[in-house]
Amino acid sequence: MSEVGDIGRKAGRGLRWSLLGNLVMKAGSFVMSLILARLLVPEDFGVFAIALAATQFVIYINDAGVIAATVQWRGRLEEIAPTATVVAILSSVALYALFWVIAPFYARLAGSEDAIWVIRILMATNLVYGLTAVRSAALMRRFEQDKLAWANLAGFVANASVSITLAANGAGAYSFAWGQLSGGVLTGVLVVVLARVRIELGFDRVQAARLLRFGLPLCVSLGIEGLLLNVDSVIVGDVLGPVWLGFYLLAFNISSWVPGLVGTAVRYVALPSFARLAEEGAESMREGVRRAVPLLAGMVLPIAVLMGTLAPSVVEFLYGPSWLPAAQVLRFLAIVMAVRMLTLLITDILAALGRTKATMWVNLCWAVALVPALLLGARLDGIQGAAMAHAVIAVVVALPLLAVALNRSGVPVGLVGAGLVRPLVGAVPAGLVMAGLAAVVDGAFAELCVAGGGGLLLFTLVVVPRAALTRLVRQRRAHAPL
Repeated sequence: MSEVGDIGRKAGRGLRWSLLGNLVMKAGSFVMSLILARLLVPEDFGVFAIALAATQFVIYINDAGVIAATVQWRGRLEEIAPTATVVAILSSVALYALFWVIAPFYARLAGSEDAIWVIRILMATNLVYGLTAVRSAALMRRFEQDKLAWANLAGFVANASVSITLAANGAGAYSFAWGQLSGGVLTGVLVVVLARVRIELGFDRVQAARLLRFGLPLCVSLGIEGLLLNVDSVIVGDVLGPVWLGFYLLAFNISSWVPGLVGTAVRYVALPSFARLAEEGAESMREGVRRAVPLLAGMVLPIAVLMGTLAPSVVEFLYGPSWLPAAQVLRFLAIVMAVRMLTLLITDILAALGRTKATMWVNLCWAVALVPALLLGARLDGIQGAAMAHAVIAVVVALPLLAVALNRSGVPVGLVGAGLVRPLVGAVPAGLVMAGLAAVVDGAFAELCVAGGGGLLLFTLVVVPRAALTRLVRQRRAHAPL
């Protein structure tokens, strides 16, 4: 178990850096969104949502699974880097060429031809990701998430500067596209410099076959995952138009803060951590799962409860009363967010065990169930119906399928369930307290402070072990000034 502890320490350091970097970027993104919400109109957000849906889908399949395959490679990185680099570049270039051609058809399908060139500009960002895929994998493999955090932070600064400047000068949805491309280029340059992996191109058919046997099923699985995350934008835009899509996108962006902050940080360390634990044996893997699940649930569930219970106050305080139609959407997307965070962790566990085909089939079944549900929900009850459909399918379809896949891979479902019990027990009374206090408090800010603070405090008292709370109090007293 000492090996588990060593990997845990490395992963913990990487997770802290990833969380810190993401926290700074999310805080900056929040400020940037507030500024852009006042410079742009809902139609601009809707056009950008259509373009972003295509780009976010492609980013999941952009490198043909090379990043994940490189992270879990059982051997020296130098032996596969040339071949992996060629595979990633070829994949990203081919996809960019494909989406350049089909951009007009996709934009018309989504209900806005204004999105054509926004799609083409945004898609160029994925070319950068393909060029730097192996270097990013090298940093994750070595648990050097601090360097990734600095590179991403620098890219965000460039993104924000360009986006706000262009929006202030009337560029509309193009301000998002050029901002993201500028940020992606700067991040890519820094990743190449910091990774210290010799730039060398080569192609070994045996190594390429090994990479693709692992990477392609995962690539397809992640591509379907990207579809799951973005198909609602396409359907809402087509059924309800860009204005209602703008409201939906705002709620979706709020619900994505936690996956963007915690989920991205966890994924930077989860796959390399579980891959190393899988090499040590089944017992080490199970111990890693036993530690990871309650930690993740303890971070995610209280925020999901706050978003779902106090959705109107969250939207009104952050963006103003004119955006309140997004609140009812946020209630249901908070559920989707919590399920999504758990599925991301399970997907990384299965990938570390080499069970990439299992995740592919789970995500495929999820997508097959989700698309008609979204269409029905949007037509029956607008953006709220679409969000409700998304939540129902996540809970009723996705979670049971993932439980089956995990159990068949040798990780008992009960191990995951046991880790969720205490956070769920804390989430229920926390939500009730928030709802009760919100009913007697007036004003969005007051509700967030009083109701949100009271619920989060109760969750902490229920979920965090008493020994940990006692230790924290003692540490604060020891560092308190005399």
